Amino acid sequence: MTEIAPAVGNWYKHENGDLFEVVAIDAADATVEIQYFDGTIEEIDFDSWQELELEEAEPPDDWTGSVDVDDDELTDLRDKPEQDFDDPLEYLDRQD
Repeated sequence: MTEIAPAVGNWYKHENGDLFEVVAIDAADATVEIQYFDGTIEEIDFDSWQELELEEAEPPDDWTGSVDVDDDELTDLRDKPEQDFDDPLEYLDRQD
């Protein structure tokens, strides 16, 4: 049994090694919503949470586990300055 209280944004690890993040807590329904590293979402009631064998964990270094992004797409997601980018204020002026 665990005495670790769930907290939104915190990461935990099951005894089997599965890593997950608490993404929501609903006090009215007495449930904790968790998202595994692979993106799977599960809802656990407070009583079941207390029965889990888990430990607190660090967030993964690789944030792409829960999102469907290919390595090729990562290149497109990185911020790149425009060609001939010399003055950051010119860039801001063009944002209108």
